[in-house]
Amino acid sequence: MMVRSLLILILFLLISVDQGVGQISQWRGPFRNGIYPESGLKKSWPVKGPDMLWSFEGLGMGYGNVGLGKDKIFVLGMPDSTGVLYTLDYNGKLIRKKEYGPEWNGDYHGSRSTPAIVGDLVYFESGRGTVYCYNGNTGNKLWSVDLLKRFDANNIPWGMTENLLIEGDRLYCTPGGKKNNIVALNRFTGETIWTSPGNRQPSAYCSPILVKHNKASLIVTMTEKSIIGVDAMTGQFYWQVPQFQSNNIHANNPVYSDGIIYCSSDYAGDNSGLVALKLSDDGRSVSIKWRNLNFKNLMGGIIVTDGHIYGSIYKRHSWCCVDASDGKILYTSTAFGDGNIIMADGLFYCYSERGEVALIKADPLSLSLISNFRVPLGADQHWSHTVIHKGKLYVRHGNALMAYNIKN
Repeated sequence: MMVRSLLILILFLLISVDQGVGQISQWRGPFRNGIYPESGLKKSWPVKGPDMLWSFEGLGMGYGNVGLGKDKIFVLGMPDSTGVLYTLDYNGKLIRKKEYGPEWNGDYHGSRSTPAIVGDLVYFESGRGTVYCYNGNTGNKLWSVDLLKRFDANNIPWGMTENLLIEGDRLYCTPGGKKNNIVALNRFTGETIWTSPGNRQPSAYCSPILVKHNKASLIVTMTEKSIIGVDAMTGQFYWQVPQFQSNNIHANNPVYSDGIIYCSSDYAGDNSGLVALKLSDDGRSVSIKWRNLNFKNLMGGIIVTDGHIYGSIYKRHSWCCVDASDGKILYTSTAFGDGNIIMADGLFYCYSERGEVALIKADPLSLSLISNFRVPLGADQHWSHTVIHKGKLYVRHGNALMAYNIKN
């Protein structure tokens, strides 16, 4: 009996190690900063856009894009009132679809999360506040946790919109409870590792990031009216900085670069806009390096590269380049409509709320529109952030997913 128990334990550990090997596919790229480490991509597109390799329609409503597995891709949708996890191969062929439970059917109904993939395991959060873990090979659910019930939290007006953060054997998320504000779960079992009271404010549509700064490891996110930092190992609350938005929407994840954390929200008076926070050497405190109230980005994301910040101004049909050293806007361009932004192979890929995708060259001196095309399929809002993987650009628009060849 003892030998059998030992063998089972060894087998579990081997499976756990195997599932932990490999790069994590997650929201806004492998480093969660919107920059994809691709090369050999096209430097311009034909007038009608790059070749569409395939499309898949019938996902139902949703705003997340694809999670990338070894030989499969995963995407969420809501055809009626139930959320569905779709598994496709890399040629766009449906392998399976699996109902996972109730999804958000309030305003702007549909799934919200982009699945995170580690090995064969698929993780995501529903708009109803339940975290799921599925086996990507079999389609079987391994565990689920109702965050709102377990951690005594309430949902928010447009549904939980968090893209899960995974590091090692831990999964981090923000239920937004007064006692259990930020939590760490065991990603293999769903069991609670720690909970932190944080600043006791409700969740605010933000996806957390892991910041490794000197010897410190921090979880940084935005709650209802603040940017907060807690210890990644223990959940100890370290600091908060006011960050306001009139509807308490902080849909952009923070971005960390060289000791500075950058956070962007839409304008709501003082303590809003784009802010740069300088971390202390031990990460246990921050100071405001600068704040720009005129950079108003609600949910399009920012790119921080080569000492500059690029992003659009919400509902203003314009893009800006900001000097990361002092927060000053170097220029504003109206060459393309506002929307979300990612970067790969030295160029920017922008997807406007008007339904166009653009290839853009930008530097501290100017921005130029190289190529653009209109998204031909799907319905409703153009809010899903694009994804690049192995020379393919994935565009999700409502019930449709499209894959384009952008490789030379």
